[in-house]
Amino acid sequence: MKRIIAPSILAANFLELGKEIEMINQSNAEWIHYDVMDGVFVPNISFGLPVLEQINTIAKKPLDVHLMITDPTPYIIPFKEAGASIITVHYETCVHLNRTINLIKEQGIMASVCLNPHTPVDLLDEILPELDMVLLMSVNPGYGGQTFIESTYKKVKKLRRMIDSRGLKTLIEVDGGVNHNTGKKLFEAGVNVLVSGSYLFKSSDPKQTISDLLSV
Repeated sequence: MKRIIAPSILAANFLELGKEIEMINQSNAEWIHYDVMDGVFVPNISFGLPVLEQINTIAKKPLDVHLMITDPTPYIIPFKEAGASIITVHYETCVHLNRTINLIKEQGIMASVCLNPHTPVDLLDEILPELDMVLLMSVNPGYGGQTFIESTYKKVKKLRRMIDSRGLKTLIEVDGGVNHNTGKKLFEAGVNVLVSGSYLFKSSDPKQTISDLLSV
């Protein structure tokens, strides 16, 4: 099963953001994870369209945009135009989830749905065949550096069974508390994509840490 590392730039040094992106460009990471927070759906505010547009001018890896906002649908096209290759919306914020997913796919990019730690994977039963990816939060969204929620492993295994039993190619991504130990168990449970922020950017050698995480 293919393994992908997506460094979360929420944990990057914002004063050296260009250099951080260049580091990712030169690393074995395949995606760049970009968290958009509105201070309403989650208790934090991050960055938006102007920063993504600037990152897109130097990024050589696909931009994996996670919209942690209350009403994501009006922002799908603007974020695609700003450079997003993947857009994730939250199940918890989409009243008409099928409509939102279809809008993302109409832009010719990957469509993904995120579930908060308390949201069961069974709720995706009807929409799963339409999804390119499911992002499972393994911490409560809003801040980096949180402790991994152990029940995530069970949730991943259940989602993996749902995907495989239907012959789907939907990817599983996990974000929150990812390090060497949790990453190994997540890959073994059936995860395809690991998002890691603090663990990578606070290490002495982020490029080597990315390579190490891929080979756990």
